[in-house]
Amino acid sequence: MGHSSQNQTEPPKLRSKVEIKTDKISNLPSDVIEKILLLLPIRDAVRTSVLSRKWRYKSATLPNLKFDSLSVSTVKQTTFANIVDQVLLLHIGPICSFLLSRPDDFLANSDIERWILHLSRNSIKEFTLENWKSHLYEMPLCFFSCQDMTHIDLYRCLLQPPSTFKGFRSLKSLCMENVTLAPDVFKNLIVCCPLLKTLRLLNCDGLRHLKMDAPKLELLEVEVDEGVFEMVNLQNTLNLADVSITLAINDDLRQVPDSNLVQFFVHFPHIRRLTFGRNFLKYLAVRGLPGKLPQPCLCLKFLSISIRFKALKEILAALCLLRSSPALQELEIFAHHEDRDVVGEVNSWLDDNQNCQFTELQRVKMISMSGGKHELDFIRFLLLSSPVLERMTVKPASYNGYSELLKKLLLFRRASLCAEIIYLDP
Repeated sequence: MGHSSQNQTEPPKLRSKVEIKTDKISNLPSDVIEKILLLLPIRDAVRTSVLSRKWRYKSATLPNLKFDSLSVSTVKQTTFANIVDQVLLLHIGPICSFLLSRPDDFLANSDIERWILHLSRNSIKEFTLENWKSHLYEMPLCFFSCQDMTHIDLYRCLLQPPSTFKGFRSLKSLCMENVTLAPDVFKNLIVCCPLLKTLRLLNCDGLRHLKMDAPKLELLEVEVDEGVFEMVNLQNTLNLADVSITLAINDDLRQVPDSNLVQFFVHFPHIRRLTFGRNFLKYLAVRGLPGKLPQPCLCLKFLSISIRFKALKEILAALCLLRSSPALQELEIFAHHEDRDVVGEVNSWLDDNQNCQFTELQRVKMISMSGGKHELDFIRFLLLSSPVLERMTVKPASYNGYSELLKKLLLFRRASLCAEIIYLDP
């Protein structure tokens, strides 16, 4: 009986020891382990291969590879390059995304080209290269053979595809910042990417003519800080819903036969969000300005514009947009200040537009206001013309005249009984 009792008490003790030694993490589902590894820096993820047999190939199958100063903390060129080489050499299965970003001048061009060549043979889907060298990195020929890519993000690169290049047929998203494009590359590139939905062009050289034919395009963001800019020509872009264009252009604007404003809106009737920064409203106001657009922007809900209130043409262009946007709910206006004389007579526009009604406008932001007469007239006009306005936020450019501007704003009549004015510090 005593022996039997001893046998009955031993198994629980054995189970307790097993439970203590159980590797609970290794027994997690594969997709959970993959998510854990993806949260680790790539160097630490690779090190997990020595934990046990179960972990030996876990990191080698990761579909998303990220190599930057956070994931690989070493500052030595050879060590960093060796880590990338080792990960790519031991990798098993498809590589869905690859990111390379080093804020130093260590990486050799030959290293980057070798890695891109490897990716081109592994059906890479998403590719990001942030080049922090003092000079631009010219994308190698093998890059243009990556026909399975759906997302490309390039920083400080030179793009000069071969004459045989037929585009990225699977590409859906393209972001280029401080990228230099060879002549005529941009137009041919966009035409040869029939699935493109998102396009961001930030301070790229080689964009004198922003001409594109992109039937699937939904989001367009363009920033041009310097250089010569002559024309915006969007064709076959009927699916565009979100457009942001910021231009820092000189006074030598291209003279076109028809209104820039009218021509610009012809090809995207379904626009929902629209942002015009810096001098783009000035570009649109170069030629004739109609009272309304021939085809109203029936879907436009959000409008953000930068405007010089001393320029009558820009005020009239803004009014044309407002009158042509019956569904507009949110308006954001940045006052663009220049030390120049008044361009055009600005006193009569308010009298000519007293019957305007913006029946859906609910929120307005007026940013960088100096308290000038033309700015105050515009604010008063919006308050009188917006019967369902809920909130107007005003932020002055400086503390000069701060309290005086606030007093004037509080005296303005409002068409909406619910409208409140929120006054922010500069």
